[in-house]
Amino acid sequence: MTALDERTPPPLAAVGTTVWLTGLPSAGKTTLATALAARLQDPHVELLDGDEVREFLSKGLGFSRADRDTNVLRIGWVAATLAKHGVLVLASVISPFAQTRAQVRALHEGRGAGFLEIHVATPVEVCSERDVKGLYARQRAGELAGLTGVDAPYEAPTAPDARVPAHEQSVEQSVEQLLALLRARGLVAGGLA
Repeated sequence: MTALDERTPPPLAAVGTTVWLTGLPSAGKTTLATALAARLQDPHVELLDGDEVREFLSKGLGFSRADRDTNVLRIGWVAATLAKHGVLVLASVISPFAQTRAQVRALHEGRGAGFLEIHVATPVEVCSERDVKGLYARQRAGELAGLTGVDAPYEAPTAPDARVPAHEQSVEQSVEQLLALLRARGLVAGGLA
């Protein structure tokens, strides 16, 4: 049991919202979403991982701009559907294009669900060192083309609801940053402390 798990989880408000964590590969999106879910310990929290959804819901899609957009919009639709029913969705998705993220936000607004865009702002140099899935090594070896942030574009959010410097703070500090945002927006009961 980690220090995050030992605390009393804050109760969720009855408002469905998606917390959309965007960033480069190996930025820490999934790690942060998983740690936040563990801290909340609530049955109305759902994790949507971009890689898992691609495997099960978007199998067969490639990495062209159109396929990336289709994958992101599918995840967005599922997230908006869950959020409209009162679920707090933690979606960790590279989602490299600003226009597609705006479409996901519009999907949520159209369904009366909340949407928070979180930029997990780890620089590509740090992500390349972490290289959780070996993608950067494969790209350097010429085995992989189209790696987001290296030889494929990543349009960082210009005005996210929060920017998390996951390379400069611990996972626990990043979770605290997100909890403070959720409390401030009335999505987690309790004060700002």
